[in-house]
Amino acid sequence: MNIGRIRLAIAAMAAGLALWCGPGCSKAPDNTPPAGGAPQMRTIRIGMVAKSQTNDVFQAAKQGALDAAADAPKNYGVKVDIVWRTPTEEDAQKQAQNIASLASENVDGITVSCTNAQILTPAINDAVDKGIPVVCFDSDAPASKRMCDYGTDDAECGKIIMAQLAKIMGEKGTIAILAGNAGGTNIQHRVAGAQAELKLHPNMKLVNDASGGIIHHEENPEAAVEAIKGAMAASPGQIQGWAILGGWPLWTSNALDWDPGTVKVVCGDALPKQLAYLTDGHAQMLLSQDCYGWGYKTVNILLDKIVKHQDPSAAFIPNPLTKVAKDADPANDVKSVTEFSGYWDKWLKKS
Repeated sequence: MNIGRIRLAIAAMAAGLALWCGPGCSKAPDNTPPAGGAPQMRTIRIGMVAKSQTNDVFQAAKQGALDAAADAPKNYGVKVDIVWRTPTEEDAQKQAQNIASLASENVDGITVSCTNAQILTPAINDAVDKGIPVVCFDSDAPASKRMCDYGTDDAECGKIIMAQLAKIMGEKGTIAILAGNAGGTNIQHRVAGAQAELKLHPNMKLVNDASGGIIHHEENPEAAVEAIKGAMAASPGQIQGWAILGGWPLWTSNALDWDPGTVKVVCGDALPKQLAYLTDGHAQMLLSQDCYGWGYKTVNILLDKIVKHQDPSAAFIPNPLTKVAKDADPANDVKSVTEFSGYWDKWLKKS
């Protein structure tokens, strides 16, 4: 027989056997690795739009996102690239433009802290309509199509600040509340929480002046410091404690013009500059938001959705609040200023 015909016959028989498979027969899996070795891991791209690059809390959030990305291969079996698109200074219009740009680049998810919810809502909705899940942190856009918000329970924050001030003052004394912008929804909730808690301490009261003991101001260090000085001058010797609902005055040096410890202070936020007020005794406690978790947690929320197809547990997920004082009090979950400074060193890559 012609050798060429024999080869053709064998090839035809092999092809026929490959096409036929009887009951219980299955094709063996192809375990041959692609060129270059192991199968390539999927890469997820997550856009991050914080309020500003100059604020330490958002640098901590960025580090949290980067750490979540570093943990993603073992936790989710994927690689993650964080696409940082944050304006240098707060600018809602630039944030909206950055969200639109990320959506046009077909990122897999977006996490954002909203400078102005009304301005950012259309951009968030457009991204979601393109199939890109969005989560908020720190500052929400509740009317948007975002999946959820991870941030501070403001009423609870106000309650804790007031409760800690009452404890430090021995449940008695005259106080004032420094309360930022009166029109801010978050501030309104913090004031309401503080007032509700104050009612539980009958031997404490707000200073009786024109402000009613609740002092509002523009949310910048200079305005906050002037508001404190004005209240102290209007009621000389009367104010024995301050419930400061945001960190505004402590963003600058020498904000509290009295001898350390003579007026008790509990303040929201615990940024590096603010920790000095604990060390020198001008403040007795700071309450830190989970700024690192704003990045770490929201990246994982997005990965749960993108990789595991799991929705968040709720539309609002409150972040934990950390109490910081000069000395640690483990029984009451209070961290020392030295310990908490170490977190900032890691978050801001100082060590």
